[in-house]
Amino acid sequence: MADDDTSGVPGREPVSKIDTTIPHSARIWNYWLGGTDNYEVDRAAGDQYQALFPGIVDVARSSRQFLARSIGYLVREEGLRQFLDIGTGLPTEDNTHEIAQRAAPECRVVYIDNDPLVLLHAHALLTSTPEGRTEYIEADLRDPENILAVAAGTLDLGRPVGVILSGILGHIEDYGQARSIVARLMAGLVPGSCLSLNEGVNTDPVYARAQEAYNSSGATPYHLRTPQQIEGYFDGLEIVEPGIVSCPQWRSRLAPLGGGPAEVGQYGGVGRKP
Repeated sequence: MADDDTSGVPGREPVSKIDTTIPHSARIWNYWLGGTDNYEVDRAAGDQYQALFPGIVDVARSSRQFLARSIGYLVREEGLRQFLDIGTGLPTEDNTHEIAQRAAPECRVVYIDNDPLVLLHAHALLTSTPEGRTEYIEADLRDPENILAVAAGTLDLGRPVGVILSGILGHIEDYGQARSIVARLMAGLVPGSCLSLNEGVNTDPVYARAQEAYNSSGATPYHLRTPQQIEGYFDGLEIVEPGIVSCPQWRSRLAPLGGGPAEVGQYGGVGRKP
């Protein structure tokens, strides 16, 4: 990771305030995806996890590929031009605004996160086509009404919005609370708005044991859920074909999968608000 000291930049945390003594989920995910925004403690934790469950890299890549395909679908087939990406994590290749604006340069994207590490790297996200707009806003997933209020400064909430929740709801321990967050977000948006969501599932016992070991390490826990619970996030929405499925199975014809597995422990789908 580059030692870019941003202590003199208003609104950005200096590197010295980033805790590099414990593994960080966003940095580990970045490592699995081949990124460089991580530290030795993150690489060690990532390698330890991978030793218990080698398929975790396929999970990370499949989640990212699903994200790209679902955004492409929302722009091209649903006609969306506004996106709200919540819990965006560290920037990697093909971020939400890059995918959306490549298909329609006028797209507007608001990224939401409350992590100081992500805030540190937010400047990498704050690029846009001249026709569109990209903003990063610090806010908490647990306060969806505030998220919508601050996003309204960039997005027109009187028009449909695409909400992106990619591997973030597992950090909410209580499933009922997680479902409530999704319902409240979608309740504040107009019909025609869509949800793209993907989360880890507990169908593979090896994956589940590796996640339990990770959760007991002192890092921020992530809770795997059942496929039925993932589908529960879409209550009240019209689910787009092929439904809530393992990420590689969701409209994979829209993008090459690079020879990855046909099924992983990450389920996702897209729903439309009627």
